[in-house]
Amino acid sequence: MLIYQTIKLVQMKRLFFRIVIISIMSIALLSCKDKGKKISLDHQEKVKDSVSNLNEATYQPGLEWKVAWSDEFDSDSIDVNNWNFQVVDAGHFNDEWQRYTDSSDNVYIENNHMVIKAVHESDVHGMDQYSSARLHTANKYSFKYGKIAARMKLPEGEGIWPAFWMLGTNIDENGGDTPWPQSGEIDILELYGSKDDAVIEANAHYADESGSHGMMGAASFKLEQGKFADAFHIFELEWDETRIAWLVDGEQFASMPISSDELSEFRKEYFILLNVAVGGTHAGRPDTTSTFPQYMYVDWVRVYKKKD
Repeated sequence: MLIYQTIKLVQMKRLFFRIVIISIMSIALLSCKDKGKKISLDHQEKVKDSVSNLNEATYQPGLEWKVAWSDEFDSDSIDVNNWNFQVVDAGHFNDEWQRYTDSSDNVYIENNHMVIKAVHESDVHGMDQYSSARLHTANKYSFKYGKIAARMKLPEGEGIWPAFWMLGTNIDENGGDTPWPQSGEIDILELYGSKDDAVIEANAHYADESGSHGMMGAASFKLEQGKFADAFHIFELEWDETRIAWLVDGEQFASMPISSDELSEFRKEYFILLNVAVGGTHAGRPDTTSTFPQYMYVDWVRVYKKKD
């Protein structure tokens, strides 16, 4: 009887341990399943948000503004009545590694967006191993004062340097008689992938009283979450005879008074530029972490004037 009871007790202990092990495994499996479901749902939600952001059109410039010029990129090709393709060899600007082309491999219209595509054309990182595009409106459209805005999704990564900016129409680079920085330069946005893909910078360049390069100094705007490559954002500049102000998604983050005689460059006409540089003195260099191709998507560019 004692032997029987001992055997029975051993069997009951084994059964108990089996039940415990099965319970632990079931809880673990359910936890993994729930976690996997959460990751899947998070990914689906992220993709959904990105796709829905692609075609949002909720921008309102303000009741006091009216459109003076725009390109909505709703044709099949780049409108050459608005834009020039600047064809430049690698290294011409700021020791940048890309060459700028007029090829449809580097700039084209897709889904009513202008796309600037930076391409790595070999397995080597170095000068002239990349191609990209730089477009501007010189001798086609320029303006003085108003609001300029663009809705864009930016590229990212080490050594990537996209820009939305303006130069004085008198610059000798495009047929004028004035060198840089006397011509003036207004950087609506620059993103340095080697610094932070969630940060854009604004700046303004001019010649000081001695004729040397002067500038406002970079003013930064950082997203609260994510990167500028994750979704479209609206970049604005408001400009009158007394000041320049920079905004992202309606939020002003920088301003500069321009009334002084030293800043006369900013009281003249400017034209618009869009480009994606690769590498350069100021932008760092691509490395093994950089992925290509990289894209800058431009939904629209608009210039507004104050209503009468």
